[in-house]
Amino acid sequence: MESVKDLIVDVNSTDVSIALMENHRLIEFNKESSQGHTYSVGDVYLGKVKKILPALNAAFVDIGDEKEAFIHYLDLGLYFKAFDEFVKRSNTNTDNKGMYSHIKLGPVLEKEGRIENVLSPGQMMVVQIVKEPISTKGSRLTAEISLAGRNIVLLPFAEKVSVSQKISSKEEKRRLEALVKNIIPRNYGAIIRTAAEGKNAAILDAELMSLIDKWESSWKKISQSKNVQLLFTEYSKTTTILRDLLNDSFSNIYVNDETVYEDIRKYISLISPDQEKIVRLYRERQPIFDYYEVTRQIKSSFGKVVPIRQGAYLVIEHTEALHVIDVNSGTRSKSKEQEQNIFDINCYAAEEIARQLRLRDMGGIVIVDFIDMEDAEHKNSLFKYMQELMQGDRAKHNVLPLTKFGLMQITRQRVRPATEINTTEVCPVCHGTGKITSSVVIDEAIERKIAFYVSEQKMKSIILKVSPILGSYLTRGIFSILGKWKRKYGCKIRLVEVTDFTVLQNELYNEKGDKLE
Repeated sequence: MESVKDLIVDVNSTDVSIALMENHRLIEFNKESSQGHTYSVGDVYLGKVKKILPALNAAFVDIGDEKEAFIHYLDLGLYFKAFDEFVKRSNTNTDNKGMYSHIKLGPVLEKEGRIENVLSPGQMMVVQIVKEPISTKGSRLTAEISLAGRNIVLLPFAEKVSVSQKISSKEEKRRLEALVKNIIPRNYGAIIRTAAEGKNAAILDAELMSLIDKWESSWKKISQSKNVQLLFTEYSKTTTILRDLLNDSFSNIYVNDETVYEDIRKYISLISPDQEKIVRLYRERQPIFDYYEVTRQIKSSFGKVVPIRQGAYLVIEHTEALHVIDVNSGTRSKSKEQEQNIFDINCYAAEEIARQLRLRDMGGIVIVDFIDMEDAEHKNSLFKYMQELMQGDRAKHNVLPLTKFGLMQITRQRVRPATEINTTEVCPVCHGTGKITSSVVIDEAIERKIAFYVSEQKMKSIILKVSPILGSYLTRGIFSILGKWKRKYGCKIRLVEVTDFTVLQNELYNEKGDKLE
């Protein structure tokens, strides 16, 4: 049965949250801030070379972030000299369009060249973010600019038109290549994506022209000011997800904001006109994430401990160098088929791990400690099953077989920090300190509050709610602490024990039942 994918878009004043559901189960979650600009993959900048690092054959580039970005010589691209010439010659008095088309692409940069022979401090260059700033590291850059659309990736200062290897029909490959070569202007190249298969000339032409227009609209900024600046951003995360995931299995896209709804509808009408009707505006009073049970799934999926089936659970730890996932069997069922039970639990864990990697966007090295298995066939089956589960992951990844210690190593492309959502709440008693008031002085603290309300507020009757343990402490003996307070302050104090209260928790109420403080 083909899976049903729904995209839920929650727009509020500070950010846009995007949840991708597969058969009503959360598999991807993204948050895009709507306040100020963040440094995101695909953004294109006019940057300034700050420092050359000959030992690394690389350079630091200022793109306006407090952490300097990094570019390696091999990321300058074949036709960097053409980009460099365009930046240097571009000004407000120049016909940039004519100048762009007449720049010679060759010669290409040498593969074994040195960065100090190409770049120098203070030089301005057009760069694109390929990896977002993570931890103490700045963004990773490339000077090979690309503008990705649904069907086509536009490559400025290139000459090759290539077709996705996933299109199997040679006839279709020839048709698409000939079509794009006929409409693409001079000094532009393109990669024709798998999604372009079967698309007509009008759709491809419209998309190509919109990508070229996006690139050429940035020239004005380069001409007017040779300062560090953002030239243009990738599409928003919403449209980027749509661009990469939109296919026939997408059933609905729900949006709770009219402006974003219109933007998505226009974008889909450009890349896939027949699917415009799947975009729906959510108008209910209940928050959209609550209605589609996204909030509940986020709370249960982003904690340190993640439950899986049959009482088993995962423990997920993040470190600077890697992510560690431990598989625990919980209440393992006692049976002669112990080995089969362990294998089943490991398979359930593998399903949840593949989901968690996408959900949290965990990248770099991931070490999974599965429950030990004796059977070599089971180990091999688990490895193959994990590979199969990871096939739906868009990030580049590699899964290695289990080691003799039962560990599986997974590497996954890391282009942005892993998503972390705090699913815990601050303890109402210790307020996050891990320490509570000493039981020796708790009666003094309560007495101070009673004294305030009797003396300052002139109250004659108070209800004191406490835990059963604290209640026993206050009422023990003939000369109880509670009796002493009543005589001392000349007021009525009614004690109510609340079983849900923590050991030293206490609250004061007036005779009407309104909470004091």
